[in-house]
Amino acid sequence: MKRILNFIDGQFRPPCSGRYLPNLNPATGQVIAEIPESGPEDIDAAVAAASRAFESWRRTPAEERSRLLIRVAELIEENFDELAQLESEDSGKPIALARRIDVPRAIHNFRFFATAILHAETPCHMTDDRALNYTIRQPLGVAGLISPWNLPLYLLTWKIAPAIAAGNCCVAKPSELTPLTADRLAELTLEAGIPPGVVNIVHGPGGSAGRALTSHPNVPLISFTGGTKTGADVMARAGPLFKKVSLELGGKNPNIVFADADLEQAVATSIQSSFANQGEICLCGSRLFIEKTIYEEFVDRFLGATKKLRIGDPQDASTDVGALVSEPHLRKVEGYVELAREEGGTILVGGKRPENLPERVQDGYFLEPTVIAGLDCQRRVMQEEIFGPVVTVTPFDSPEDAIAYANSTRYGLSASVWTQDLQKAHRVAAAIETGTVWVNTWLLRDLRVPFGGMKESGVGREGGFESLDFFTEAKNVCVKL
Repeated sequence: MKRILNFIDGQFRPPCSGRYLPNLNPATGQVIAEIPESGPEDIDAAVAAASRAFESWRRTPAEERSRLLIRVAELIEENFDELAQLESEDSGKPIALARRIDVPRAIHNFRFFATAILHAETPCHMTDDRALNYTIRQPLGVAGLISPWNLPLYLLTWKIAPAIAAGNCCVAKPSELTPLTADRLAELTLEAGIPPGVVNIVHGPGGSAGRALTSHPNVPLISFTGGTKTGADVMARAGPLFKKVSLELGGKNPNIVFADADLEQAVATSIQSSFANQGEICLCGSRLFIEKTIYEEFVDRFLGATKKLRIGDPQDASTDVGALVSEPHLRKVEGYVELAREEGGTILVGGKRPENLPERVQDGYFLEPTVIAGLDCQRRVMQEEIFGPVVTVTPFDSPEDAIAYANSTRYGLSASVWTQDLQKAHRVAAAIETGTVWVNTWLLRDLRVPFGGMKESGVGREGGFESLDFFTEAKNVCVKL
């Protein structure tokens, strides 16, 4: 039984409470580790360590910070298979997905921000012939970073890399459900030579460790990825202290397919955008809107492809759909399937726990990929984030209908639009109320572009220089000539 410890000031420490929580493998239901049940005292120690380290780290030349971040990326690459294995065991996702997306993206996150800081520019303004104004960007101090359980290493490195690249030190709190790769990353930062206190990782529940971090008076900025309800709590605690806050929250993302789309490509990619990572990605297209003239053909093809998805042991490289992250989350998703029936929906495929699973994973938290038809846009199943392998299909008549359907929720994170009409693509993309719109693709990410949500899907933007701006404060210097 592995016992995970907090990583504070370059050392692995037990929680001040002396208590630990079980960490389960979602595919088997078995306990695979224990994690600290940390609280305010642990956060205080981590913040103090980060504050001490900040005084020297902020003065470390960008070239040296860059070298150290690149070394972290190299070590992630050298331990690629181990990290993919840990990610699969911890979250229930197929190991093939961890190898294809999660670990490569973690490497890319560190490499991208390691080099981005070498190419940053700041503006300079002449005030007629009277003064020279120039802007400098300075790190704020201790960054509080809270990452979710669905893409544990991917999203944790998305926060740590720009925070420390910009000259901050950090206290990170990964999800208590998926601590394994965060623990391994702590070891790799130590091996890479990152100075003690620059990176601190505190494990524990959001109600104790997370709240202590977001309300800590010596943590001037918070980057949070997670659910909208928790994001509101983060904002409520950070607001009175005037912290800088970035929130990437939930999504109920539309996937719009017009009649002139490349149907084969639209179906194949929509299968991925619906069911990748068991639908446990905030960017998954959970509401499919299909132009009426191709609705039946698209649905027939989509259902056929859905039935071919292989559900099974996440450690099997041929598995397409793994386990949901926990038993309570599985029950929540099943509750939405039952709600769909109550609301008048028809389950076209799936909707139940799979049979004939391999013996090793018969007690895991699996659900068949599920497709639901017959619901109007105001039903709860069409309005609320399910965060599982459940999608709805709805026909539409015109682009205006598709836009109205897409914008009918309180969320606005991402959308996909499928059409070969470029003018239509631009017009619809401009009208959809989301932070990202993909045209004829999904999850094609360029780390230079701003990323974030509208409405209840978030506040602020990260990515590229947006991240470096968030993790620094702008200061104008005016010199009279």
